[in-house]
Amino acid sequence: MRVGLGYDIHRLVAGRKFLLGGVEIPFDKGPLGHSDGDCLYHALTDALLGAAALGDIGRHFSDTDPRWKDADSSIFLKETVKMLKVKKLSIENIDANVLLETPKLGPHFPKMIQNLSKILGLEKDRINLKAKRGEGMDAVGRGEAVAAQVVVLLSEKM
Repeated sequence: MRVGLGYDIHRLVAGRKFLLGGVEIPFDKGPLGHSDGDCLYHALTDALLGAAALGDIGRHFSDTDPRWKDADSSIFLKETVKMLKVKKLSIENIDANVLLETPKLGPHFPKMIQNLSKILGLEKDRINLKAKRGEGMDAVGRGEAVAAQVVVLLSEKM
């Protein structure tokens, strides 16, 4: 078994779509990023790469590489899944916290889980998403940022 931990944070700015877990969420701000800024996908990509001892998202999908400018972050997950297959690793489960003051995320979680299930080839009951607020503290609590923390468990295929 292998455990991976991922974290990502993005500043929220006007004029950007708010994408999270592949879902466009109606909001007046969106995450600032080189790609589409989907911090859940970024944190999950980092967790998977870490568990597989393959470095981090910046090593494979650098924010200085023009190929990834405004890229759909699901590409990062799809490519990472291919890397896991080469190393004969399977995803056992995912547990994630998404940190955001507003808007409410609960209504969007079923679609996010569906997206993740499809991309990862993982049963929905092995994916858990939780929303957490900053309670007025730090950049998340002041509504200036969105962040995600993800833990994954991988197993080695025999």
